[in-house]
Amino acid sequence: MRDRAPVPVGTMPDGSPILEARLAGEGLEVAVLSLGAVIRRLDVHGRPVVLGRDDPHDYVEKTPQCGAVVGRFANRIAGGRFTLDGVTHALPRNEAGRTHLHGGAQGFSRRNWSFAEVGPRSLTLTYRSADGEEGYPGSLTVACTYAIVAPGALRLTLTASTTEPTIVNLTNHSYFNLTLPPEGHPAPPIDDHVIEIPAEAYLPVDEAQIPTGAVAPVAGTRFDLRRATRIGDRAFDHAFVLGRQSAAEPRPVGRVTAPGSDLALTVLATAPAVQFYDGTHLAKAGLGFAARSGLCLEPEAFPDAPNHPGFPSAVVRPGETYREIIEYRFTKETAR
Repeated sequence: MRDRAPVPVGTMPDGSPILEARLAGEGLEVAVLSLGAVIRRLDVHGRPVVLGRDDPHDYVEKTPQCGAVVGRFANRIAGGRFTLDGVTHALPRNEAGRTHLHGGAQGFSRRNWSFAEVGPRSLTLTYRSADGEEGYPGSLTVACTYAIVAPGALRLTLTASTTEPTIVNLTNHSYFNLTLPPEGHPAPPIDDHVIEIPAEAYLPVDEAQIPTGAVAPVAGTRFDLRRATRIGDRAFDHAFVLGRQSAAEPRPVGRVTAPGSDLALTVLATAPAVQFYDGTHLAKAGLGFAARSGLCLEPEAFPDAPNHPGFPSAVVRPGETYREIIEYRFTKETAR
């Protein structure tokens, strides 16, 4: 794979180039787009493990945040409204006209980032979100660094600073499948994949997938994933609670294996929650992916946090630095 200098691979609607840069080493090959800071390709020992599109233009119009960094606020905000320091802010309701999802229709996943630094094992992209963009207060300067840090380990470091008090919640929205075939063949379902999430609590939601405000124990419920659980036995698009604040260093938030694969994925992160989504609605994106052909583990703040005083705060103020780390660690095991 190429490395170092990003190369043009497409064009944004405004005519600006979509660039791609690549990293390689320690058994990993990674392709990253400037559009959405997307992980377009992630191969482990030559095998693909994320859903991706060959045509970068698909990420402009069709992709459901596939592989992208999402923000300014990942996940949902009820009614597209929140109040900060006594001021109510209205955001686009881009999900069924009811909720604000993943930063809006023109969130970070649809913005063209800039490559600030590219090396053989790490690269950094930056984006400046203007004051008022998608309704959010403050000019936000964001950076995303992808780095190969160990054999089979890709680390994302997400940072942001603001000119005014605002809310920030960034994550990566890659769809993983440990049994992907060679290119040109359809992705099989992830129903037989097995997941573990070391969370003792989760966030119950209403019919619009908005947290009710409760933090409920997983014990005795279908949300108890502390032991290995076949994904196809249940349906998930829920946040699991890992702590009441961000951790100083990444800790395990989820582990995935699959019959017939000798790869295991462990996700580590500093965020206080992780959203587990089973890809049920993938077929609706028009990308040629079947429903449940990829799963997402999205470390993040609590969904709808600004509307629940009892949730950990997602507010960032001038002079503060938002910082979260996500690490995808692949290890080889005996095929099950």
